[in-house]
Amino acid sequence: MDMTSGSITKLLIMFAVPLVIGNLFQQLYNTVDSLVVGNFVGSHALAAVGSTTSIINMIVMFFTGTSVGAGVVISRYYGAHDDEKLHIAVETTMAVTFICGIIFTGLGIFVAPYMLKFMSTPDDVLPSASVYLRIYFSGVFGLLVYNMGSAILRAVGDTKRPLYFLCLSSVMNIGLDLLFVVGFGMAIEGVAYATIISQFVSAILVLIVLTRSTENYRLTWKDLRINKKIFRQILMVGLPTGFQQSLTSFSNVYVQSYINTFGSSCMAGWSSYSKIDQFVFLPMQSIGQASTTFMSQNLGAGNLPRAKKGTGVALRLALLITFASAGILFLFAPRLVAVFNQEPDVVRYGTMFLRMNVFMLAFCCPNQVVAGAMRGAGDSRTPMLIMLFSFVLFRQIYLYIATSICNTAAVVGFGYPVGWIVASVLVELYYMSGKWEKKINM
Repeated sequence: MDMTSGSITKLLIMFAVPLVIGNLFQQLYNTVDSLVVGNFVGSHALAAVGSTTSIINMIVMFFTGTSVGAGVVISRYYGAHDDEKLHIAVETTMAVTFICGIIFTGLGIFVAPYMLKFMSTPDDVLPSASVYLRIYFSGVFGLLVYNMGSAILRAVGDTKRPLYFLCLSSVMNIGLDLLFVVGFGMAIEGVAYATIISQFVSAILVLIVLTRSTENYRLTWKDLRINKKIFRQILMVGLPTGFQQSLTSFSNVYVQSYINTFGSSCMAGWSSYSKIDQFVFLPMQSIGQASTTFMSQNLGAGNLPRAKKGTGVALRLALLITFASAGILFLFAPRLVAVFNQEPDVVRYGTMFLRMNVFMLAFCCPNQVVAGAMRGAGDSRTPMLIMLFSFVLFRQIYLYIATSICNTAAVVGFGYPVGWIVASVLVELYYMSGKWEKKINM
């Protein structure tokens, strides 16, 4: 998809809709795991899966954030029609991915058990959570390869094929979850195995597309090597984003540790809320990814006014969709939480968290869309610093002070919106200052 000409609104929607559907199916991986164990194993298993989310994200999101840098570089060369550098960028990106896949597998398996203990995971949840994490990280290589391969395809405007592969693997994950847990009685290890098998299938499919493509972004295995100059360009944009997302997830580990002190029912309710909450977050996240590619391609074509106009259009779209989605989830909160587990305490906690925070997600729109546009322009450092201050430092200060005054689950749960609000204000102020425009040339 060439985003350098035509209706901005139409292009953003056309680009974002497949991403929304794709992100929806990707979210279903962990959500289906929670649904299956919550209904067929019990609330303790649901709490175990939920308690692992922050740890998984802390490691995986570092790589995912770094893939943003690859997408920006590839989009820029694609928009400039520089086929030679585009080819080198693709080979460099995939070479780095394979190396990182090995590193992150070992790191995840080694770090995960210590993180569970650091989070004060209750003894009745700890064994199941440890099993889930150990199996998950043994197959994280497939997830990384799929995400980076999809980032390459999205950077050149192809959002459909990654979507098809993700839909297929998500359906496979659902079937394997039910087969392993309900059919074979494997409990929490069954959903973990189902997840990694499905992720490897999607990774293989995206590699086949890149290898067999006749386009200028084709993956040529004999050319697979790391170009230092291109790699530095990717790191300039991707590394700050990766650190930001990883440290934000680390901050969420702290939030989870506070939640864990209220017992397994609160943990299960928090897990249910987190899964439901993500379905409001997905559209704005997808529009944010669209704004990154839109900014990159139009700057590559030398059209800054159009690039800036696209950011405004994307932000309005994100706000509209977020408020509409939040209203629906607010009304049906108890029923939605009960889908995961019907124990009264679990439903009560999950409903409280959901209704308290869901409309506050509107403050995430600038954090996704505007910050995404600035990353597309090559300025990842400032959004990183803003997010780290808001989501890590300020949120931890809030939790420490607020829980010292009134230590309740509701006070802890509001730690998320506090960070969103601060980040939203700072991102908007920086964008309006125009300082990011000075960093356009990479």
